[in-house]
Amino acid sequence: MKAMILAAGLGTRLRPLTNTMPKPLLPIAGTPLIVWNLLLLKRYGFLDVVINLHYLGPMIEQVVGNGSRYGVRITYSREPVILGTGGGIKQAEPYFSGSPVLILNGDTLVEIDLEALWAFHRERNATATLVLRSDPDAAHWGLVEVEEAGRIVRITGRGLSEPTVTQPRMFAGVHILHPRLLRQVPKGKASSIIEAYVSGIQRNEAVLGYDHQGYWSDIGTPERYGQAEQDARSGRIDLSRRSLSPSAR
Repeated sequence: MKAMILAAGLGTRLRPLTNTMPKPLLPIAGTPLIVWNLLLLKRYGFLDVVINLHYLGPMIEQVVGNGSRYGVRITYSREPVILGTGGGIKQAEPYFSGSPVLILNGDTLVEIDLEALWAFHRERNATATLVLRSDPDAAHWGLVEVEEAGRIVRITGRGLSEPTVTQPRMFAGVHILHPRLLRQVPKGKASSIIEAYVSGIQRNEAVLGYDHQGYWSDIGTPERYGQAEQDARSGRIDLSRRSLSPSAR
């Protein structure tokens, strides 16, 4: 199974921490965040991983290399000009070989059963499955409206106009998509993958939501980074099941 980690961002909200270090390399409990995410992927059998790079990309390459230290195979998709989530995924499309791919934000620390997520997506023959969370500030993160059966009908107010009873959710930055959703994403231009999801919803594609109730943190600000570090050290998120050999530290 194939996966992609989005790691090209500038990390502007995390400055000054990211003045000289890309945010995927910020340490959590002494280990770079991107390594924890690689180990999560490995744990659930996602062994072929694409990582897109832009800001301080060579530093990420130097740390994680070809992935062999972590039991995965890494391919890099380098972006001379940053392409956003949509353009970045579009550029990496040839590596997916026409198969569904799991996408993980490089600044997200999450404990989730990826095997169960993949089974949910496959069993429902979904075009895309977005991991969602219930959050009182869902509108701040970007409101996702989902029906009881799991169908997403609107994202940030865009999608289907039909009246329906929905639950408010926020997008957790973990998703599975089929490459056919990328057909209308412009190549070589910056864009958001959310635009592709909204278009899919409007075409009545099966864009589904998967509720996640476990640990999740967006490492987007110094305050949230500090909280995630505290959570890891206190055991609020258990990273011990992500095996990391001493030689790989």
